[in-house]
Amino acid sequence: MMDILLNAAPRWALLHAPVLLVMVPLFLAPVLALVPSGRIAWLVSVFATAASLFFALILLGQVQASPIGVVSYDIGNWPMPIGIVFRVDALNAMILLLVSAIGVLATIFSWPTVVAEINKQKHPLFYSAFLVCFAGLCGVAITGDAFNLFVFLEISSISTYVLVALGAGRDRRALPAAFNYLIMGTIGASFYIIGIGFLYAATGTLNIADIASQLPSLAGNRSVEAGFAFIVIGLGLKAAMWPLHSWLPNAYSYSPSFVTMFLSATATKVALYALIRFLFTVFRPEFAFEQASFTFILMPLGIAAMISCSFQAVFQTDVRRTLAYSSVAQVGYMILGVSIGSIDGLSAGLFHLLNHAMIKGALFMAVAGVVLTYQGTTIRDFAGLGRSAPWTMTGFAIAALSLIGVPLTAGFQSKLQLGYALFEQGMWWAVALVVFSSFLAVIYMGRILEAIFFQAPINPRKSRKEAPILLLVPLWVLALANIYFGINTEFPLGLARDAAAAAFGLEAFR
Repeated sequence: MMDILLNAAPRWALLHAPVLLVMVPLFLAPVLALVPSGRIAWLVSVFATAASLFFALILLGQVQASPIGVVSYDIGNWPMPIGIVFRVDALNAMILLLVSAIGVLATIFSWPTVVAEINKQKHPLFYSAFLVCFAGLCGVAITGDAFNLFVFLEISSISTYVLVALGAGRDRRALPAAFNYLIMGTIGASFYIIGIGFLYAATGTLNIADIASQLPSLAGNRSVEAGFAFIVIGLGLKAAMWPLHSWLPNAYSYSPSFVTMFLSATATKVALYALIRFLFTVFRPEFAFEQASFTFILMPLGIAAMISCSFQAVFQTDVRRTLAYSSVAQVGYMILGVSIGSIDGLSAGLFHLLNHAMIKGALFMAVAGVVLTYQGTTIRDFAGLGRSAPWTMTGFAIAALSLIGVPLTAGFQSKLQLGYALFEQGMWWAVALVVFSSFLAVIYMGRILEAIFFQAPINPRKSRKEAPILLLVPLWVLALANIYFGINTEFPLGLARDAAAAAFGLEAFR
């Protein structure tokens, strides 16, 4: 399939795909601010994200076809380490494909919810801010420059604060949620840039590959170790790593429905990608201080997230808050896989990252359908909706079962791979904790499913009303993907394994 795409793509797309993937949405964003119609802004956003998906597929094909597994693009023809380089390998090719694919589905789904939740005069500005956020996330994933990564991180973050605050039209609590997100995000970005400053002081370069090449000769350098600590904390905060996750539950609960869905499937995943890039490409697991951080910091924090946030999800009465705490718990699974420090552990963490994006995307799409048609987000509001909105709720149920880890779903497959990686290291006790956390997921998702399918509706006269077709189509694309990739794991697991190999500097394997 990739060969067909590469042969059919025009030459200009093959040559400039790395920069066009970011520049198309970034250049269209200010144009949308001037568009008089929200519907036109929506259609342009669909085009921009679809164009980025096209370029992401080209880059994936080029990486797989490359003998070295790397595609580089020198901005302005200035070579590294002097100029800024967009560098794509199997790791960020996977992330770019994920962000752009979710971006297309999210943008298609967005129109009915934006019409219902955002003031009509603000529709063009809303989509303008979304494209800035989308371009920033793609930029974080594709850049080969540590400072440029900070710039794109802030581009995406600042626009995200605006998008979250626009939820105030539906719930005024979106404003303090956006402010809290802004404060915590600024702290995270500050920690990251301080860490980069330490690395620049030690190496004299900001190019990620150039930094990585110099660090082995700087063993024991205090600036390097301090930079490592600041970077891990900064990116951990951006990725909602426990206990740095306090901004996430309110941001997810009070944002516009479209914003919650898009952020849950992409934003924390991109931040986690950046953390993995530094842990495995720049610092390397063989460094003694990184091994210690895996054993004594990341692994305990990942396990704590799995258990504590699953317990918190059990006691929530609002479905969006339940899913928000669940997201932090699922980040714990990914951090646990990363902390194993092996290629199998990393591939399991990346595999769960892919699957969780599909799971949470589908869940929050279904919740958006309920908000749109029944104006409620509590578990009580979901009572009886299995009969009045069967298509919406069946899609929700499929994603919920995948989140729990029921066999023949994508969520089961990624937890299975994580279990294999843990058993390989003799960590049977960690496998038991993964199973226990999944049992807690049975409880908090089971409460919602029980209300949907086995309780009578609050209002027995509630008429049958499904979500709009623009919402149902992307919802079912993700729901069916959870089933298909739960049966046939070749594509996502192959991407995750190739990505893990690239992070370790090895040849891709399948």
